[in-house]
Amino acid sequence: MEQKREKLSSRIGFIFLSAGCAIGLGNIWRFPYVTGKYGGGAFVLVYLFFLIILGLPIMVMEFSVGRASRQSVAKSFQVLEPKGKKWHLFSYMAMLGNYLLVMFYTTISGWMLAYFVKMASGEFNGMSTQAVTQTFVDLQQNPAASVFWMILVVCIGCFVCVLGLQNGVEKITKVMMSLLLGVMIVLVLKSLSLPGAMEGIKFYLIPDFEQLMKNGIFNAVYTAMGQAFFTLSIGMGGMAIFGSYIDKKRSLSGESLNIMILDTFVAIMAGFIIFPACMSFGVDAGSGPGLVFVTLPNIFNAMSNGRIWGSLFFIFMNFAALSTIIAVFENIISFGIDLFGFTRRKSVLINLLIIIAGSIPCALGFSVLSGFQPFGEGSAVLDLLDFMVSNVIMPIGSIVFLFFCTRRYGWGWKAFINEANAGEGLRFPEKTRYYVSYILPLIVVFIFLFGLWEKLFA
Repeated sequence: MEQKREKLSSRIGFIFLSAGCAIGLGNIWRFPYVTGKYGGGAFVLVYLFFLIILGLPIMVMEFSVGRASRQSVAKSFQVLEPKGKKWHLFSYMAMLGNYLLVMFYTTISGWMLAYFVKMASGEFNGMSTQAVTQTFVDLQQNPAASVFWMILVVCIGCFVCVLGLQNGVEKITKVMMSLLLGVMIVLVLKSLSLPGAMEGIKFYLIPDFEQLMKNGIFNAVYTAMGQAFFTLSIGMGGMAIFGSYIDKKRSLSGESLNIMILDTFVAIMAGFIIFPACMSFGVDAGSGPGLVFVTLPNIFNAMSNGRIWGSLFFIFMNFAALSTIIAVFENIISFGIDLFGFTRRKSVLINLLIIIAGSIPCALGFSVLSGFQPFGEGSAVLDLLDFMVSNVIMPIGSIVFLFFCTRRYGWGWKAFINEANAGEGLRFPEKTRYYVSYILPLIVVFIFLFGLWEKLFA
């Protein structure tokens, strides 16, 4: 007997859950970093342009497929596809993508949790710059510690999901996202009060077209396209699941725009935290992944009451990480419920074991399995999993959603438009049909092929 579909209790729960899935660690540290590299405000303008023309239509399509089918990506294509068509075969790739994503994201989230404990306990107090750098290296190279923090993150995510959609996933995500926004505003105010903070703001926001040209307009445009595309977590059914939990009172374009605004607000505010602090203490904000684990702890060390501000910052980062983990776990758990008729509890328990087992190679990637370097020296299991998700499955998935929603041998344009525009709010413009049917797929194919070339041959 088919189980009755669970529903979210509120619109704000849907927006916070979907935004929580989109707001991740990558766009919090990567957005400020690439913004600085490509001329500050000049890059922000290019990024916002691509966010609207690239990310928004695909997000609306994913929500539409989820809401119309009332299923996760595991069965949504099967429900909506014309008889005899094979769109549902992509479901297996999408499900694999979600598993691969948590298999590396749980390790990074585990490091975040470890750093919050280290910062709050005062472990960084009085440490030299070299010692702070070594702390991160030691954490990565300690197999027991990496596995422990990874398992703790998985247990937290599964505990939230086992409480139920409304009482666990929705309620806890609402609290976390509210606290994330609150802590972020406190950190922005603190960062803006530092000596020399305004230099950081100028660097961040005033368009520097000379810097943009210096690093290459093509590179800047491609980076902005990639950032806009990947920041919304589209292409693997991560948004479709939340579409399946909502009613038809609101149009999906309006809701997608709200989620996009919230995601962008957090990314831009992260720059207001990071750039003034880096300028104030004379450190490089363009240090890539090391920014969070090496550069910023050194800044907090040099700051008065740095232990408090550092702890708040890592609370902020943990909420960003856990909101994504919980959203993706909910998608994975729904696979078992939709495909096999499992109860929520049974699906959580089975997936708890699968996710822990699958995440162990990544957690050991910098220690026991450090000899496995898929992309040459310095790369690890994490890089391979990230590449598979970000550069392969997400672009392919986005092309599938685009074709499925615009082709008569798929779900079709008319069915998509009727679903997307059901309810009150912003309507999906029907005049964009040619653009989303032909031009947007070409842009996604370009991102896909250039991403492959850059990773494998550049």
